[in-house]
Amino acid sequence: MSKQVIVITGASSGFGALTARALAKAGHTVYATMRETEGRNAPQVAEVAAFAKENGADLKAVELDVASDASVEAGIAKVIEQEGHIDVIIHNAGHMSFGPAEAFTPEQFAQLYDINVLSTQRVNRAALPHLRKQGKGLVVWVSSSSTRGGTPPYLSPYFAAKAAMDSLAVSYASELTRWGIETAIIVPGAFTKGTNHFAHSGSPADKARAAEYDDGPYAGVPDQALKGLASLEPADADAASVAVAIVDVVNMPYGTRPFRTHIDPSEDGAEIVNGVADRVRAELFRRIGLEDLLKPHVKG
Repeated sequence: MSKQVIVITGASSGFGALTARALAKAGHTVYATMRETEGRNAPQVAEVAAFAKENGADLKAVELDVASDASVEAGIAKVIEQEGHIDVIIHNAGHMSFGPAEAFTPEQFAQLYDINVLSTQRVNRAALPHLRKQGKGLVVWVSSSSTRGGTPPYLSPYFAAKAAMDSLAVSYASELTRWGIETAIIVPGAFTKGTNHFAHSGSPADKARAAEYDDGPYAGVPDQALKGLASLEPADADAASVAVAIVDVVNMPYGTRPFRTHIDPSEDGAEIVNGVADRVRAELFRRIGLEDLLKPHVKG
């Protein structure tokens, strides 16, 4: 395994924090990016520094707000300034909302789309020129089994955003292979423990509209949906397994990484549907004469 310079977004908590630490312990140089490093996330920055010191790991926190073009560009520029290059970009930043779709305002949908989807475009536009210039690299996208697996009610803004992000990842994949850049899509299932994903989820702004659902024929549906998801999750399901999977993928030799890796203890069906979709994609590329775009081109 060669030591790589890795930038991961949304690394203040959850999968991001777990993955940043796991990659650093595995011997990589990791930049755990987050917003408000001198404000709300100052304690997380201190935890990053403490972890690095205790484990002799090359882990650093960097200010990078994925919702701001200027912040993203500054964050990526700082990494390039300190390291001279970036080997791996991990798109992990995301946010969840829970409630009936109709009760969310269009602005709320747009905000969630911005965090989960447009954030990746900001980071790509800042980082990909460097990866393309060096002719080699890896882009990891943390997707969700909700994009093609079972989709319980009341999670529509998140599901729609994650589906858009996954679709963007698939499109980017074939547009980067001739630059020598590899794509890996990580697909976690619904881990209801071990992260703050559900605990910190947003709620509809239109409370009156939401109440019409909650006090009407959909009374009890929110609790049933959450309890049902939790009941599908095996007792030994560990959110850290997502971090382990990402480390495994990063450590694989260039050109051998799987296009998708599923970590879904609840087995909601996404792996089956994604398997079909990805085979259809590969077959279409063969039929139109662009099969070479399915694998990164190793520069000689």
